[in-house]
Amino acid sequence: MTEAGVLCHSRFWNLAGIQLVVASMTSTTLDSTVRNAETSIPLVPLLDERWSPRSFDPTATLTDEQLTALLEAARWAPSAANSQPRRFVVGRRGSTTFDAIVKALMGFNAAWAGNSSALIVAIAETSTVEGEPRQWAEYDLGQSVAHLSVQAHHEGLHTHQMAGVDWDQITAAFDLADNLKPVTVTAVGVVDEAEKLVEALAERETAPRTRLSLDELVLVRD
Repeated sequence: MTEAGVLCHSRFWNLAGIQLVVASMTSTTLDSTVRNAETSIPLVPLLDERWSPRSFDPTATLTDEQLTALLEAARWAPSAANSQPRRFVVGRRGSTTFDAIVKALMGFNAAWAGNSSALIVAIAETSTVEGEPRQWAEYDLGQSVAHLSVQAHHEGLHTHQMAGVDWDQITAAFDLADNLKPVTVTAVGVVDEAEKLVEALAERETAPRTRLSLDELVLVRD
């Protein structure tokens, strides 16, 4: 069915005897903002549709409720022995915290991330205050950020995680203790058109999405 220049269609999947109907929409105005994964079997839409843009709407803002939902998703991610060795620094655009994070971004990241609605520094607590190592801290942290990114998509937002950051500058700016290791910065916001980026980044934004095949990833499958 075509209406107002938008093509609507449905995909019918049957999983475990349950028929799922997922409506998708494409149009010339959304070509660079909607990018589904090419999977060998259907996934839940929140995972199928999740991707990491660089073009964010510089006028969009996050409500307190949306931001709290993202952080709650991170809080309730799995944790080894429930040690929860993850901490966050959160700054919304216009705040001094946001500006301090932007100043620490390196390379291309500095060119686009300032348009996001919020920046979140993900920090691993690598040891207890008594000095006992927390071996799985970065694994736990990664799970919490993954949960945050899925919740963001549910909220109508997108995320982009970055590692090109001056971590010494982040550590100094937020007076992080020796056992707190900043690992990534995640940009959160409303996706915008790719052509609003500089040419080199716009090309990356619209390049085909790829992943290694399952045959390459899975070493043993019985």
